[in-house]
Amino acid sequence: MIPVNSVLQVGSFPEVMQAEINRSLKTVHLINPHEPVPAGSYEAILTRSNTPIPESLLRQIPNLKVIACCGVGYDNLPLDYLKSHGIQASTTPGVLNDAVCELGIGLLFALLRRLPAADLFARSGAWQEKAFPITTTLAGKTVGIVGLGRIGQDLAKRLEAFGVTIAYTGPSAKKCSYAFYSSAVALAEAADVLILTCPGGPETERMIDASVLNALGPNGYLVNIARGSVVDESALISALQQNRIAGAALDVFENEPQLNSAFMQLHNVVLSPHIGSATRETRQAMTRLAIDNLEAFFNHRPLLTPIH
Repeated sequence: MIPVNSVLQVGSFPEVMQAEINRSLKTVHLINPHEPVPAGSYEAILTRSNTPIPESLLRQIPNLKVIACCGVGYDNLPLDYLKSHGIQASTTPGVLNDAVCELGIGLLFALLRRLPAADLFARSGAWQEKAFPITTTLAGKTVGIVGLGRIGQDLAKRLEAFGVTIAYTGPSAKKCSYAFYSSAVALAEAADVLILTCPGGPETERMIDASVLNALGPNGYLVNIARGSVVDESALISALQQNRIAGAALDVFENEPQLNSAFMQLHNVVLSPHIGSATRETRQAMTRLAIDNLEAFFNHRPLLTPIH
């Protein structure tokens, strides 16, 4: 049993997630993490991975013991502070893999087959005047995955059905049949399509820079379903403007929800408003797992999906 008002809920939650929370516990809500914490004695924070949690907030909660985060990423948390203060934290891995992989493949086909442009072409009546331009097929391509973690592995399994060759890069080689490349540049040189599924954070910040994009080349495509911080956005915009890569499909951005206006002028990019896990089923499952982690904590059991 989670004690009433022992949990500070930080950030904005969609209706479907809030309904799941309300069925299980009573929280105190703080929308803006930079505002003063409401009076109370909180042992836990419930938040989402798109809500940055500053140290200034945590210093206002002397009894804080645990943070349950809805999402697979944890680059929004000040990990050094948590470690030094003995504060546990959990995320919700696994339950969002299906939705994120579905969106990644959807974005990939939208990019290669130019589906947004094809829809507009048909709606506008342009089809009556001429044929839609020839596009690109996925079959036979080499798809490079940057970050072969849980989502990357699930994505690779789905992509195999499309007749592609899978390769990957990451901190170390995995026990799998896919070709491993020691760097993103080397992978980009070998790939026709580069899909980003790696975590955010200092280790991967702007990993996809001009050198990687140049290695990907004028016939190569980039899909980002990871974090906006992984890509040097200025370098990407320049590469798209100069056709140094063929195109990009992006679900995440450097300063979301504020998009760089240069993207709006480009015809070789597909834009999506960070909806990788945004299905009703997935958001319910994520919220339920976050609450289960809180229940484990308050019942003196190990967290189900802790950050190590």
